[in-house]
Amino acid sequence: MATEAHDAAATAGAHGAGEAVGMPQLDFSTWPNQIFWLLVTLTAIYLILTRVAIPRIGAVLAERRGTITNDLAAAEDLKQKALEAEAAYNEALATARAEAGKIVAKARADIQAELDVATAKADAEIDAKTAVSEQRIAEIRAGALESVTEVAKDTTKELVAALGGKADAKTVNAAVSARMKG
Repeated sequence: MATEAHDAAATAGAHGAGEAVGMPQLDFSTWPNQIFWLLVTLTAIYLILTRVAIPRIGAVLAERRGTITNDLAAAEDLKQKALEAEAAYNEALATARAEAGKIVAKARADIQAELDVATAKADAEIDAKTAVSEQRIAEIRAGALESVTEVAKDTTKELVAALGGKADAKTVNAAVSARMKG
């Protein structure tokens, strides 16, 4: 059995070897047919690309280019608007600062005026109280001088009487007045 299988394989190999000529692409007898179909395929691909694919790709690219151009123009417009808004903001801020400075200066001036009025009023009250106090001090001094004079006169009378002398009121008053003057 093994011998029969081996003989059958050998016979089949001999018949197949005679019929096989190699790869069909390299068989020169089929080249004209292959060249024809190659040209038909390339022409079909060329026509499809030039009539369908490339116009669509071109349209997509043109649309993209237009969109990008529009977006860039819109971005430039927005940038200009942002710059204008920033300039307006800075101007408004400077105006607000100037106005705030004016308000602060006016408030300071008003406060200073009120302070000056209050200071003048306080000075006037202090001067009035000082005058009243000086008058009272003068009255107290005058009263004290009279009291000292009376005490001196009484003390002198008592001393003269204690020492055994007799002094009249006129002599005691003259002596005390002379001593008080200096």
